[in-house]
Amino acid sequence: MAKSKVNLFDLIPVICEHITTEKEGELSVIAFPRFRSKFMQKYCVPKNKPAMIRIRLEEHGTAVWNLIDGQRTVKEIVEALTEHFNHEANYEYRIATYLGQLQKQGFVKYSNP
Repeated sequence: MAKSKVNLFDLIPVICEHITTEKEGELSVIAFPRFRSKFMQKYCVPKNKPAMIRIRLEEHGTAVWNLIDGQRTVKEIVEALTEHFNHEANYEYRIATYLGQLQKQGFVKYSNP
């Protein structure tokens, strides 16, 4: 039996449990533990390093991140950002690529509708 092909635009991005979001002015900052294991967090964090890593998202990244709610599909996020990206050419591809990078880094995962 052949597997059916999954369309990225039909998937729902969900922020992973270990990620927290903070606001810094108009921008979002995502934060996550340097190590996921409690043991590693307790014994392996270098002395003068914070236990959490923080990444400040730029304007477009913040716009995409703010729409990831575990309910919207990638297609719905793209549609919601049409005006934000001023209808620029290939903005859909940029958003899909960005979401792919977020998934690759373990910040989001996808679920089926």
